[in-house]
Amino acid sequence: MAKGNGFIGEFKKFILRGNVVDMAVGVIVGGAFTSIVTSLNQDILTPILGIFGGTDFSNLVVKLGSGEDAPVLAYGNFITAVLNFLITALVIFCIVKGLNAINDKFKKKEEAPAPAAPTTKICPYCKSEIAIDAVRCPHCTSQLNQ
Repeated sequence: MAKGNGFIGEFKKFILRGNVVDMAVGVIVGGAFTSIVTSLNQDILTPILGIFGGTDFSNLVVKLGSGEDAPVLAYGNFITAVLNFLITALVIFCIVKGLNAINDKFKKKEEAPAPAAPTTKICPYCKSEIAIDAVRCPHCTSQLNQ
């Protein structure tokens, strides 16, 4: 079997493609970013909201039944997860919006419109402005050289 052919060769080509590497980096950075946002929510925002609301979301539970082994519905953790999601979505939205604005500024500078082709020229004899394809000046009637 020739080197680079077959299943292993295709897999190697797939892994080394730029899209896959970029996606892997994005997933890793996204995981780290999620832990930062979770910490922001649990360690900073939830206690601040607890001051105004008088409660910490993580302590909100409903005991389903009686006794020590009764199941507990921890809806406060769900509220915390929803807040984490909303904060993460807001921060990502702001980052993408900022990057798009920067990208648009650079594109506008790079894509300056080319100047339009001239449609007139100056008669070398009378210095009047005439059509670019004129062979005789309409003002002084001089014969023009192409």
